[in-house]
Amino acid sequence: MTPPLLHISNLSVTFDTDDGALMAVDEVSLSIAPGEVVGLVGESGCGKSVTALSLLRLIPMPPGRITAGSVLFEGRDLLRLPPAELRKIRGRRIGVIFQEPMAALSPLHRVGEQLVETLQLHHPIDTPAAEAISIDWLKRVGIPDPAARMRAYPFELSGGMLQRVMIAMTLMLEPSLIIADEPTTALDVTIQAQVLDLLREMKGKDASLLLITHDLGVVWEMCDRVVVMYAARVVEEGARKAIFEAPHHPYTRALLESVVSLTGRAERLSTIEGLVPSPLAYPQGCRFAPRCKFAFERCRQEVPPLYRIGEERRSACFLAEEGEGEI
Repeated sequence: MTPPLLHISNLSVTFDTDDGALMAVDEVSLSIAPGEVVGLVGESGCGKSVTALSLLRLIPMPPGRITAGSVLFEGRDLLRLPPAELRKIRGRRIGVIFQEPMAALSPLHRVGEQLVETLQLHHPIDTPAAEAISIDWLKRVGIPDPAARMRAYPFELSGGMLQRVMIAMTLMLEPSLIIADEPTTALDVTIQAQVLDLLREMKGKDASLLLITHDLGVVWEMCDRVVVMYAARVVEEGARKAIFEAPHHPYTRALLESVVSLTGRAERLSTIEGLVPSPLAYPQGCRFAPRCKFAFERCRQEVPPLYRIGEERRSACFLAEEGEGEI
């Protein structure tokens, strides 16, 4: 078998707060094969973005702490690389499309300067050539009059344009792995389709993609596999088709039932009762148990491991151990 491009094993991340230790990521494991697109989904605050930022040690430390785990990229543990070695991988080998582009771009430098500097940091290329490549990529992500936008400061551009600048800055380096955190949130449907086409083009060049999104329609359209997170833990993982057509974990099922149907039938949307638990005080046992209509006493006392279901699925639900299929 081909070894995975990225293998995350038992990653745990804690933030120190005035109210105590906040468990943001708890023993998360997942792998991405070369050329594979993996969707990471779950409610806001479940740990998706922290997981992604931790891979390249981009969380603020302190207050953040990576307390356990390993992140193997091409066989090297990113959590233990010297800073100089890690800087060679960031951007060039692993690109990140951040959720907040204004926070990722320098407000003191023009857009063009930042694009050119990014290219020259990783490639021996002169400034005119770097400017030409930058303008071409701004055009490819749908920015009108890209030469003029090169002269603009970030605060002079809309949120949607800044997002496209961030996408261009990431994709133009042609990294082996792209981590995309809500890459199409601020974009209208036309530009969103254009950006998704560019990501498909990168996949066609054997790039892998970790796609973090709330948009399950994008997950269905783009992803090969899906990893579902709830309350800092992975609760289900499997092939996209299997997850969408026969979800096993009660949370995955509830998440899919809350999506608006495109069939044209008038259907009442399902909701998940109860509240997401506080990361400062998770409940004992399964963290979804207080909201789960299938929960029984064992669920409230023990933490379910990720049981393997067939060849392509894992589910952190005791119903999997008891041989139950679709719930």
